[in-house]
Amino acid sequence: MSDENPTPATPPQVEAMAAPSQEQFAIRAALETVMDPEIGLSVVDLGLIRNVLVEPGKTRIEMLLTTPFCPYAPQLMADVKQAAMSVVAQPCEVEILPDAWSPDLMPDPGLLGFSF
Repeated sequence: MSDENPTPATPPQVEAMAAPSQEQFAIRAALETVMDPEIGLSVVDLGLIRNVLVEPGKTRIEMLLTTPFCPYAPQLMADVKQAAMSVVAQPCEVEILPDAWSPDLMPDPGLLGFSF
């Protein structure tokens, strides 16, 4: 009999909940500078950034829009991509999620200046 204890495998759900990396923190900090031109708040403050994934050779950012046919979508996507690439020097892909945005997704909905 061996005295060695096998190392238990990490369940996938635990791996997915790993702490954000320094690169993810740096990207989120850079995204604080990307402002929604109509509302005047950052994409982070609005809760539009849903996920930042830093993979080998590529960064992927999943985000929402405040309205389904936001006229500023192309500019916001370009600004998000540029901000991410300014701190992590690798290609960045921005994916717009089909989910609906609401102020409930904001870290601080009071920033909108009204209660709902």
